[in-house]
Amino acid sequence: MITAMEGRAATSIDPARPVGVFDSGVGGLTVLHELLVRLPHEDYVYLGDTAHFPYGERTAEEISHFATAIADVLLQRGAKLLVVACNAASAAALPRLREHLDRRHSAVEVIGVVDAAARQAVAHTHTGRIGLLATPAAVDSGAYRRAVDATGEWIELIAVPCPDLAPLIQSGFPFDAEVMDTVRGYCQPLRQAGVDTVILGCTHYPLVAPMLQRMLGPEVTLVGSGESVARTVQRALAARGLSRRRDTEGSYRFLCTGDVTAFEALGSRFLQMPLGEVDHVELPVALASGERP
Repeated sequence: MITAMEGRAATSIDPARPVGVFDSGVGGLTVLHELLVRLPHEDYVYLGDTAHFPYGERTAEEISHFATAIADVLLQRGAKLLVVACNAASAAALPRLREHLDRRHSAVEVIGVVDAAARQAVAHTHTGRIGLLATPAAVDSGAYRRAVDATGEWIELIAVPCPDLAPLIQSGFPFDAEVMDTVRGYCQPLRQAGVDTVILGCTHYPLVAPMLQRMLGPEVTLVGSGESVARTVQRALAARGLSRRRDTEGSYRFLCTGDVTAFEALGSRFLQMPLGEVDHVELPVALASGERP
């Protein structure tokens, strides 16, 4: 299902423009990776808001401010579609972000990661017991519960907030015993509940999928959002006549709000492809301080 896609005309948007993708850090590069593989003919511009990472413990108000500021930056770079490749921002900011675009009279549509992952998890479960590993902000928002309920299926959702897992991954942590114990502790409630499917409710978590699989057991299906989002983007672009010609390989470029060198060093690990040059951008000071613009 493509929400709010068919209702707007796209005649004013040039299909040659890039798809804009953003996250609070480098985790969203796991989503961009799937886009690059599934839609290699498209151009992409990715923004990592590393200056304000992590979003997981920020308020919904702060996250919404950051999301709208980032959307403006990506629109200035010509984005024809926005992908919120951040679970905390998808959970907390999508309604505000869509209202912001409406006020700007923008025809650009927004796709988040929460609904895509929830639908895929519901399709995979056989027992009706689904686990969720996510940041505190994503869990507290209730967005996954609403997305699961929207499928119309009866599902028991066991949500476990993981306040320090994304920062550990973002920092390029070593795979030591302390990290293993941290991950094991997050998985324990899900094992006790007997879930057969687990949503990786943060785009950083695919980087530790082998560790999570070991802790949860081989019979448990892990569901990330990258593949589902890529399929949703593909359908959205096709439905609105915005797909690029398939006879050329597209390009991708990167922006970040924090340290460029750190982004470059860690980003290629998440993307599994070379990053190339990364440009530094600043968000408006009013938004960075959490004040209303």
